[in-house]
Amino acid sequence: MNHPHPDLGLPPKLSPKTLRIVALGGLAEVGRNMTVFEYEGELLIVDCGVLFPEENQPGVDLILPDFSYIRDRLRDVKAVFLTHGHEDHISALGYLLREREDIPVIGSQLTLAFLKGKLREHRISPITIEVREGQRRKVGEFELEFIAVNHSIPDALAVAIRTPAGTVLHTGDFKMDQLPLDGRTTDLARFAELGREGVDLFMVDSTNADIPGYTTSEREIMPVLDRVIASAKRRVIVASFASHVHRVQQVIDLSFSHNKKVSFIGRSMVRNMSLASELGFLHIPPNTLISEDEIDDHGDDVVLISTGSQGEPLAALSRMANGDHRIKVGPGDTVIFASSLIPGNENSVYRVINELTRFGARVVHKGNALVHVSGHAAAGELLYCYNIVKPKNVMPVHGEWRHMKANADLAISTGVRRENVVIAENGVVIDLANSKAEIVGAVPCGFVYVDGQSIGDITEDSLKDRRILGEEGFISVIVVIDSQTGKIVAGPDIHARGFAEDLELFDEVKGRIEQALAGAVKSGINGTHQLSQVVRRTVGSWVGGEHRRRPMIVPVVIEV
Repeated sequence: MNHPHPDLGLPPKLSPKTLRIVALGGLAEVGRNMTVFEYEGELLIVDCGVLFPEENQPGVDLILPDFSYIRDRLRDVKAVFLTHGHEDHISALGYLLREREDIPVIGSQLTLAFLKGKLREHRISPITIEVREGQRRKVGEFELEFIAVNHSIPDALAVAIRTPAGTVLHTGDFKMDQLPLDGRTTDLARFAELGREGVDLFMVDSTNADIPGYTTSEREIMPVLDRVIASAKRRVIVASFASHVHRVQQVIDLSFSHNKKVSFIGRSMVRNMSLASELGFLHIPPNTLISEDEIDDHGDDVVLISTGSQGEPLAALSRMANGDHRIKVGPGDTVIFASSLIPGNENSVYRVINELTRFGARVVHKGNALVHVSGHAAAGELLYCYNIVKPKNVMPVHGEWRHMKANADLAISTGVRRENVVIAENGVVIDLANSKAEIVGAVPCGFVYVDGQSIGDITEDSLKDRRILGEEGFISVIVVIDSQTGKIVAGPDIHARGFAEDLELFDEVKGRIEQALAGAVKSGINGTHQLSQVVRRTVGSWVGGEHRRRPMIVPVVIEV
């Protein structure tokens, strides 16, 4: 594995009374959040999520944090704390628990419920410890305090981590909606009290740090959703994250007010909303919810709440857009994308929007109506937090480079000294001691790709080969030579896929291959591997010069 930070050496041995922090995912990216805290030989992990692949990562299902830093020290892990139940914070935990299943997992009621649903896919029954805001818990050398924060999923928690080296306040994902649907606001009073006690390191959500002002309240989208649902000519399909309980609650309430039935579409949506309803986080009026099999019995008075808001290929909405789902989208239907775009998913989402529009549907999304608000604090909210917490050191987390840099600038503008603001990437090691956080080195930390049942076997070279195959095509060349004389006995036999259909196109290069092999044998080159390279270079030179293409070339030289 390539070292991601060649300018930084490996960190020194951890000094006594020093807290070490290493993010294995979630920095300079939106997803796969995972941070490891170490004190006196004990480890605490905060979050363990996945990142979803981009188009330049063909065939990849998920991207995991790189566990190699802790793989030899799993027995030192005292617990994993999960800030909330979104997939980019919980969905890699099953892969970690495969390596040590008895790691205790700490989280709120809804977070643990969603986690257990995910872990059934791994056939893992985790050891869980349910906590709520206002509670404290000792975990080895770490004392944890859980603080209510408002986000786009209920039951989210920030965490204060106390050790003799200092106090860290980690916000998790949060915003400061003053009129949240569930009445549960971010506990700014406790943030301020912690500030007065002394916060040595403030780890702050950066996702909306470059957006001025304050994030719009969830309640603001209700009138828009109401108008869209009321004016719909036929069925309404709402695409949302399968964990966005607040958004689903809004859609259910509005559907009920317009005498429409509601059906959940997509396995994860059905599972999560069933759990949320059982635990009291989702309230469904009587005789409102119907199964997918009952949809056709209710005509156009139906609202479908579906997975697929990010254009995921196997999600229900994408399959509807491809025409291979039992629910057929047609003229008069209304589709609402009630979510934001995760960076990297834009093309997939726009493709789904185009296909649904082609089928005659009216498509409503954040770009043309206020049907989504973010779950992350904007610049005004972050400034408020810096002013009440007054941290000694700041580390922006959860965001791309532009987000983390904007967050750092906000901290500095409120009086945090520039040298006390740490912008780090995954694998960078930060030590906290004597109220000072500083970078002391870096550890190898890469992407771990999940491809079907394969975990970590796909490399960057594999992805490069896949991109070449997808974009440039494939040429194979088979040549049989006499092992004694080196003369060609059969071939060159050329096959191509994704390059050109006309096989006569290759007649010209066959002569070049024959000449190149004859010259190589005459100059003393022998052996099938060396002669294969001669064939590869000859075909590559021809196809690059004549056709300006760089297909994958697979030469096979056989001696007889």
